[in-house]
Amino acid sequence: MSNKLVYKKHILTRGISIISITLILIVWTVSTNLKWVDPVFLPTPQSVWKAFLELIRDGYKGASLSTHILNSLYRLFLALILAVFTAVPLGIFCGISKYILAIFDPIIEFYRPLPPLAYYALLVLWLGIDDKSKVALLFLSAFAPLFISTVSSVQHVPQERINGALSLGASKPKVLLYIILPSCLPDIITGFRTAIGVTYATLVAAEMVAATSGIGWMVLDASKYLRSDIVFVGIILMGGIAILMDGIIRLYQHIQFSWVGKQD
Repeated sequence: MSNKLVYKKHILTRGISIISITLILIVWTVSTNLKWVDPVFLPTPQSVWKAFLELIRDGYKGASLSTHILNSLYRLFLALILAVFTAVPLGIFCGISKYILAIFDPIIEFYRPLPPLAYYALLVLWLGIDDKSKVALLFLSAFAPLFISTVSSVQHVPQERINGALSLGASKPKVLLYIILPSCLPDIITGFRTAIGVTYATLVAAEMVAATSGIGWMVLDASKYLRSDIVFVGIILMGGIAILMDGIIRLYQHIQFSWVGKQD
């Protein structure tokens, strides 16, 4: 497929996405301004914009909007960093050794399908109501998908690559560093994208208990007072931040692993 054709398809898909978003905004504007929907349930775009400006100017409940966003991102990124530095090495070793996998796999498979709030009460009991329990909850949410993707990617490294390196005199540590890890990186990055999505969705649950800041807490608190305009601002901000983070990772994948799928 020529680069020109690929570029045209890219422009076409972008155009379709823009049209789709524009239609949603038009329907939202018309339906709310004509009072087809109760503004308590669906505020007008104008009121959401005013609420956004109000949050920028005055903040929410004694903290600026940037403080709420940064507090949420701090909890999120700390949990993700901890997950990367534990799930990836453990996943590599579990992918290499079935015996190590037999130790950890039942534990992870047990807690992985559990709803986060099901064990959040235990985390609060063990770690308290401050950020420790929240970061622990987000860490556990990120750990499982990252671990599983790492194990799977290691197990699917072509054996001929490993045998070829060993036959040329490479030691096992060098095979791990120069063959297995580079082969697994694309799948690990994909698992990291999944982990971000799962963890971000858990963020609101993590900020439900005894939090006084954070974008998720702001949305939940505003809903108690039927401030749907602030709720919509928070949801749009969370969605925008998630799209931005995912876009950065996808760009990195495109630049760093453009060879994926073209080896044949």
